[in-house]
Amino acid sequence: MWPTRPGETVGALRAVVLVALGSALMALSAKVNLPLPYVPMTLQTLVVLMIGAAYGWRLGSATMIAYLAEGAMGLPVFAGPVGGIAPLVGPTAGYLYGFVLAAVVIGWFAERGWDRNVVLLFAAMAVGHVVIFIAGFGWLAYGIGLGADKAWAVGVAPFIAASVVKNALGAALMPAVRRIVDRRG
Repeated sequence: MWPTRPGETVGALRAVVLVALGSALMALSAKVNLPLPYVPMTLQTLVVLMIGAAYGWRLGSATMIAYLAEGAMGLPVFAGPVGGIAPLVGPTAGYLYGFVLAAVVIGWFAERGWDRNVVLLFAAMAVGHVVIFIAGFGWLAYGIGLGADKAWAVGVAPFIAASVVKNALGAALMPAVRRIVDRRG
């Protein structure tokens, strides 16, 4: 995403800056939310998938881990004015941990060129959403004991249409972001 120059110090500084920017974007995307029972609808999944596509699997997952660590330390980075451990063990926990896995998956696809084609990127982002849904659904159904039917009704079904829209938006935006960065680099 950011042009690199030779030197280990520059590479480390680049990574720190990108992680900080990515975690700040995650915090901002959490604040754009529609409160729903159990799990709010946010822009976070779009940002997770775009970070994974832009950063690759290593830096993308490091960014998500940094974001979760910031929240665990009490910074109000999660949806609503929330920080601390509660979101990491409550109804949203599966989704939050799913962000790390989704960044790995989408980053892996991106490193293989899927971020350079809108159709492939849409498909990769769909896989990323499925990863997040599986983690969130599993936690709701079995981690907090809602059961499969209720977990599907409150944790997956309300988010499917929005996920398709986010995939389309992300797949359309990512090539434009790449063109801007490539022109500057």
